[in-house]
Amino acid sequence: MKSVVIFALVLSLFSCTEKKKEKVLPYIGNFDIEYKTVDGKEVADTVYPKMIDFQYLNQDSVMIKSSEMKGKVWVADFFFTSCPSICPKMTKQMKRLNEMTKDINDHIQYMSFSINPTIDTPTRLRQYIKAHGITSKNWYFFTGDEDKTHDLGINHFLIFAKEDAASAGGYAHSAAFVIVDKEGYVRGVYNPATDPEPVNQLEKDLRKLLKYEYDVD
Repeated sequence: MKSVVIFALVLSLFSCTEKKKEKVLPYIGNFDIEYKTVDGKEVADTVYPKMIDFQYLNQDSVMIKSSEMKGKVWVADFFFTSCPSICPKMTKQMKRLNEMTKDINDHIQYMSFSINPTIDTPTRLRQYIKAHGITSKNWYFFTGDEDKTHDLGINHFLIFAKEDAASAGGYAHSAAFVIVDKEGYVRGVYNPATDPEPVNQLEKDLRKLLKYEYDVD
């Protein structure tokens, strides 16, 4: 009888430790506070925004829904193919990052959203991919409604992107890469992603997130 009780206690302790994993990266974005009553006491709970549902055409003219990419950690940026300044550098760094994470790429979805869909048709995206020597199977280049894309970048991926006649190429956007976890929370913004150092940090954080929160070695 004593051994059964001891086993039950050990099992209970093990279950408790397994319930909650350590969060190794911060949650990013404007949070809200919700109050609820627990055991007769009012407690505050911090609520961070989750990614909204979206759908876009990819470079192969296939409509991809965000729900189809659940179960993976996302790495995203916003760009346009006619960008004369930072976009080629960002694409080069994203390509490098993708190659650095080949061993864990089954768990990652890369995505690049065009902020100028008038020019960036799927055909144009395929030409851009070919020109940059990209052969990755887990990297979507998306094109869709311009206003919705700008809103998605600014309010959900936390990347500034909008039309701006005064900027090179007619659009202004930040040179940032973003990590979104499997639950749809932004967990890291890395800027400028035109430089190797922030991208190297992203790779370290990506591996840390997958290892300690999703048991991926």
